Amino acid sequence: MKLADGVIHFFHKQSFLIVTTIDDKGRPHASCKGLIDIDKDGKLYLLDLYRERTHDNLEHSKQISVTAVDEHRFRGYCLKGTAQKLRQRGLSPNIVRAWNKRITGRITQRIVKNVQGQKGHSRHPEILLPEPKYIIAVDVKEVVNLTPHMLKE
Repeated sequence: MKLADGVIHFFHKQSFLIVTTIDDKGRPHASCKGLIDIDKDGKLYLLDLYRERTHDNLEHSKQISVTAVDEHRFRGYCLKGTAQKLRQRGLSPNIVRAWNKRITGRITQRIVKNVQGQKGHSRHPEILLPEPKYIIAVDVKEVVNLTPHMLKE
């Protein structure tokens, strides 16, 4: 599925995404994940650092949804599709570079906000994140615009 430039740009601006998978009892599980990259061809790459519930759920069902919202602008999207787990050894250098750039940007934003006197976490949690073992590659099949109809441009 081809993704509109506006959707791609929206997802790139998000600091985290809500990922929903289905467990072995058919119940939804939501968790926060970091975006590595998203492209026009409907491919979305996410980082899953902890290999816990999301990892296990993808063993049972490849169905996934990825949601991002901008509360201030009252906009959002939900991307629905199928997921595949890619091992770190098989990751392309572009994906690794994209993740490193994303983490560096997050650390930089946190430092700038701390210097500006904005309260936040006293440590830099991004530095404490474990090294990725695999990523989630999502093949987007459907885009749901969560923006209320009266606010769509």
